[in-house]
Amino acid sequence: MTTAREMMHAGASCVQENETLMDAARRMSELDVGALPICGPDDRLHGIITDRDIVVKCLAKGKDPHHMTAGHLAQGKPITVDVDADSEQVLRTMQDHRIRRVPVIDDHRLVGMISEADLARHLPEERVGHFVEEICN
Repeated sequence: MTTAREMMHAGASCVQENETLMDAARRMSELDVGALPICGPDDRLHGIITDRDIVVKCLAKGKDPHHMTAGHLAQGKPITVDVDADSEQVLRTMQDHRIRRVPVIDDHRLVGMISEADLARHLPEERVGHFVEEICN
């Protein structure tokens, strides 16, 4: 069975809690990604920020992305999967929480991210199709 370690994009780049949303947006552009993990000074995962978060929670509300920090958007405990989780556990976690990306943790440290694209590369087409159907409804 495929594990999170085999599916994940390793070496996820974090945005620090004190970095601005403008910094986060630039990094997303440079990396060609739609989400970044938010890490604290302890290098532990404190949340995830998406390009949509920046638009909806900052720009659309007339706030300044040069001054608002990633930490302002890190709310609640992030949903994660263990590096050794099997593909069914990964899919169930993502479906249950209706998320399109999930951080992968090993010994309390971020080691990678799994996105819909990663699922599509590693799982049968019908399983990925069912996943997309579940989270879109």
